[in-house]
Amino acid sequence: MSSSCPPYAQTRRHVTADARARRGFIAGALALAVATPSLLSRPVQAQPADPIRVGFVGAMSGQSAKSGEAITRGLQLAIDEINARGGVLGRRLALVIRDDESNPARGQTAARELIQNEKVSVIFGGIDTPVAMAIVPIANKERVPYVGTWAAGTFITRNGANPNFVFRVSAVDEIVGRALVNHAVKAFSAKAPGLMLINNPWGESNEKGLGMALSASNVKAAGVEKFEERDIDMTPQLQRLRAAGADALFLVANATPGAQMMRSLERMNWKVPVISHWGISGGRFPELAGRLYPTVEFVQTYSFFGPQNEVGKRFIEAARKRYPDLKDVGDMIPPVGYANAFDAMHLTALAITAAGSSEGDAIRQGFYKIGKHQGLIKAYANPFTPASHDALTENDYVMVRYKGDDIVPVSVK
Repeated sequence: MSSSCPPYAQTRRHVTADARARRGFIAGALALAVATPSLLSRPVQAQPADPIRVGFVGAMSGQSAKSGEAITRGLQLAIDEINARGGVLGRRLALVIRDDESNPARGQTAARELIQNEKVSVIFGGIDTPVAMAIVPIANKERVPYVGTWAAGTFITRNGANPNFVFRVSAVDEIVGRALVNHAVKAFSAKAPGLMLINNPWGESNEKGLGMALSASNVKAAGVEKFEERDIDMTPQLQRLRAAGADALFLVANATPGAQMMRSLERMNWKVPVISHWGISGGRFPELAGRLYPTVEFVQTYSFFGPQNEVGKRFIEAARKRYPDLKDVGDMIPPVGYANAFDAMHLTALAITAAGSSEGDAIRQGFYKIGKHQGLIKAYANPFTPASHDALTENDYVMVRYKGDDIVPVSVK
């Protein structure tokens, strides 16, 4: 007879051993808990929410790079303020920048990349109307709000889409036309102004806007001339306008072609008032335009010269601290880039807050829910409605000129 234990005894012994092992594990765990209570009793730290990413597509290189720099700085200064207050919906804002090189195709690529790869909730736009017009259909199709901070083409916001995801804190060519014509008549008694327009959609938008404004003022244009971005001599166009009796010139161009037009005027020795759109302030106009550049008077939405409201004072102080190259207000060039972008970012944050979401269509509707906001440019009150996606009006413009490299109101001597 075997002396080994019966099968049931082996099973019992194994179960008893397993039970002892489990009891030992539990006791060890309890001892660990007693010895190191902080490991188990410490509350789990909440992980910070992912930031709300916002994109910017603008000219960060080339002749208009100064505009891109100003806009990104204005956006970032607003983001700094918003994040210091706790962000939006408990989340920080983060800016993602893409260079469009002032090229519509490059702008489209950048916008798609920001939407598809970077998952931005909003895209801010830069200086060029052709680039903005190329991005508008993408924004509306992808249902991502696009907020213009500079490009003034009328049809950027009035694009016919329903729903329309495009908003703007900037000038509108149709309204700028009235401001330019009023200034030409009042300041220079113009009776037959000539139009010098860049040959692209921005020029076309201004041809229409200026034409409407001239008609409303019972002023007839001496003629309309156009030129290309890379033209270096506009003498033939200017000669035709002088022969037609032009007593003032409306200029619509960015800095480089605008400077070439001024060089052509200098060569012709034609001393005629030049009233310009703000594109000339986005680059190296004072450096390139020759000795006549201080005579040009042009439109902006803000000036850092003169008395400032509380937002302006705060902005200037913050800008100097963040960007050491800004020694004084004259270094904030172009002011329109800083000011428009700063207000646009704050209004967008309010729209996201009103929406209670970082989702595109909710933000679009959130823009309509913005009430009052004291901005840099002005005190806003219900700045956007389904019928109007432009926050600024003709009452928000100021005429300026160059004084050295500074951009100052025309009243500043």
